[in-house]
Amino acid sequence: MQDVGIGELARQTGLRPSALRYYESLGLLPAARREGGRRVWPAATLRRVALIRMSQRAGFTLAEIRGLLDTSTTRGTTRQWRTLAERKLPELDRVVRQTQQLRDAVAACLACGCMNFADCELLSAGAADGAWA
Repeated sequence: MQDVGIGELARQTGLRPSALRYYESLGLLPAARREGGRRVWPAATLRRVALIRMSQRAGFTLAEIRGLLDTSTTRGTTRQWRTLAERKLPELDRVVRQTQQLRDAVAACLACGCMNFADCELLSAGAADGAWA
């Protein structure tokens, strides 16, 4: 496989070069080789960045992600991933519920049609029961 320079890696992943350097400094990415004064990674680094981004979207911290990436591909890694994922699922379920509540609130406001925020009963009810917090 071909190597990927920092500019190309940034373009293909949608990240800024500074973010890639930051990931490298945290140990999320392997140390880049230098070629002509620029950072170069193996093309497989694209997949690693995709894993990091997916894990971030799922709510994992960079420290948690680093812990997973630091371990080799052994049964211990699989157990570690399972433990982290099982702990993360309830948090993700909570985020999904909150997002659904917000979606329902926006839909209710559209259906109400009053567009009078000062006197809107839906907003008053939502504030009272903490739905908009």
